Amino acid sequence: MRTRAVVAGFVVIVLVALIGIVLGMRQVGERLRLPLASRTCTVQADGKVTLDAHQMANAATIAAIGIQHELPDRAVVVALATAYQESGLRNLAGGDRDSVGLFQQRPSQGWGTPEEIRDPRYAADRFYAALKKVRGWQDMRVTDAAQKVQRSAFPEAYEKWADESEVLTRALLGHATGAVVCTFGGDPAMRGEAAATALTQGLNLDWGLTASATTASLTGLTVAAANQREGWRYAHWLVAHANDHGVKRVRFGDLEWTNRGGSWSRVGNGSGQPAEVVAEVFADA
Repeated sequence: MRTRAVVAGFVVIVLVALIGIVLGMRQVGERLRLPLASRTCTVQADGKVTLDAHQMANAATIAAIGIQHELPDRAVVVALATAYQESGLRNLAGGDRDSVGLFQQRPSQGWGTPEEIRDPRYAADRFYAALKKVRGWQDMRVTDAAQKVQRSAFPEAYEKWADESEVLTRALLGHATGAVVCTFGGDPAMRGEAAATALTQGLNLDWGLTASATTASLTGLTVAAANQREGWRYAHWLVAHANDHGVKRVRFGDLEWTNRGGSWSRVGNGSGQPAEVVAEVFADA
């Protein structure tokens, strides 16, 4: 009887310990999921795409560099589909053999040094330069145009990202209004003058603007918009880069996005003609 009672007691202790472990793992899992869930971006432009903050920023930079090359929207679709397949729109430190970065370009094949390729602007610039050399790429399927540049062992793989890339392209090139919505929780990565300076520099570099094209202050920046489409290009880029540059709000015309609210809302009566995009960063703590 005594032995049986001891065994029963031991079983109870083990069960209690197991339940504690399971509950503890669940709580840890929730804590691990929360930061990711609080840093998501949704893009809606005749379709829907959901990305995390890093993917969204990379996609916005890829799209902007395509405009610098004065290429049609189709080129941006091809570039985004390629980066989707090669890296998941993430700036990877490594990959197959010596592959690096968003497009998994290889230093051994003349794409540049590993440090250069890890720069999203450089990587996108090199991709577009190579795409322009492909005769008739405009009339090819997305996967065929991408394959002419990448020469992958899986030439059909790029096509499965064509639809997502079309949605991103429509939004990031300004064909849709209020199409990029991001929600961020926690403390911003940057604040104050450092954030405003970095934001201005990034905008100028991605879009090929001159320093005089934007006006920066200690709390943010303004950028002139020649038309509605151009304004939404800049506005969506600013939201896409909000997490890594401490952007608190972005306004264009009568619509405003805020970091905490994570949505575009009307702040005017719709009667004014938008002439500039305004971004505000978080003040120094």
